[in-house]
Amino acid sequence: MKIHDLITTTDRLADLCDRLGEGEFVCVDTEFMRENTYWPELCLVQIGNEEEAAAIDPLADGIDLAPLWDLLTDNEDVLKIFHAGGQDVEIVYNFTGKTPHPIFDTQIAMMAISQSEQIGYANLVESWLGKTIDKGARFTDWSRRPLTDRQIEYAIGDVTYLAQIFPMILKKLIKTGRGGWLNAEMEKLADPANYENDESVAWRRIKSQGRNPQVLGRLKALAAWREGEAKHKNLPRGRIMRDETLADVAAHPPKKQADLAKVRGLSNAWKDNDIGKRLMKVLENAEPMPKSELPEKQKRGAPLGKEGALVADLLKLLLKIRSREIDIASRLLTKSNEMEALAAGVRDLPILEGWRYEVFGKDALALVEGKTAFAVRKGKLHMTDVDAMAGDMAQSAADDAAPQAAG
Repeated sequence: MKIHDLITTTDRLADLCDRLGEGEFVCVDTEFMRENTYWPELCLVQIGNEEEAAAIDPLADGIDLAPLWDLLTDNEDVLKIFHAGGQDVEIVYNFTGKTPHPIFDTQIAMMAISQSEQIGYANLVESWLGKTIDKGARFTDWSRRPLTDRQIEYAIGDVTYLAQIFPMILKKLIKTGRGGWLNAEMEKLADPANYENDESVAWRRIKSQGRNPQVLGRLKALAAWREGEAKHKNLPRGRIMRDETLADVAAHPPKKQADLAKVRGLSNAWKDNDIGKRLMKVLENAEPMPKSELPEKQKRGAPLGKEGALVADLLKLLLKIRSREIDIASRLLTKSNEMEALAAGVRDLPILEGWRYEVFGKDALALVEGKTAFAVRKGKLHMTDVDAMAGDMAQSAADDAAPQAAG
């Protein structure tokens, strides 16, 4: 594989992207800083395939990244490969308003062919290639120039190894017939809606109990206000106000600005500074959330109770057994709250649709409905059909009774 020097000019970048655009896939990774800013500061882009790889300096004077964005967002003939690529995709979206497509994430793919829930890149490389990555340059200031040779070598390794690993993962997916399981997961990763900075829906990221329209109306207004403040000052939203503080203010709004000094998480200065005045104005103008915008009630079915909780525990046990049997990450199949809903009588669930139903949901539903049970055979747990088990027991009893009847 050919490794290029750090690319710092538009012409060299355009030539590289033209060549990569002729291949079947391209591996992508980014280095960025976001600890002190609202928008992630892109500091380096690594890109390559099985033939060549390079690091691109987006901070170089005069460089135009348009050829790179065109390759990632407009060339549908090239599959874009990431590992745990959510933040990388977000950066592309911030620059272009579009996401890379088609897309493939090796961390997600590993969930379909192993029990790895969120395998890290270093572990991925070690498990597939038997190589150990030097993590010394991992926590570095990527915005500082010049970059050292060690930094660049470390960064490019994120795509050179990935270019070797991806075909191996793809081969296993084809062999196991599980590639189709990942289509929805990959489309979800590439959905632009995940990366929109819409201030009107910023409240949905904040954990808040209940569906009180007044509280949620204030939460929505405060969250939108915080996004605007953070963008204007280019600061992380948590530097303006932490989520838990914002939720507390929405639930228990102060009556006057002086009361802000009593709010946990706010400094004493808020009682008479300008940002405190702006916050109080937001609270004053906040309106109750319309019914149409209220979050949906969670699908809970009937209250679980003690018996239902036991059924949910059995479902979780079944999940562990099935994940081990077919070598798949349990998280890809379902989550705890979904199994609790199933135990409570809810049936409109992803676990009962498509491949998940065939692989796990069918047996889970049978367990809930009392059609199957756990049995121990040779020291291992197995699922047993209740009717078949009853038939076997009846036949065994009949066999035992036969000699006595003959006598």
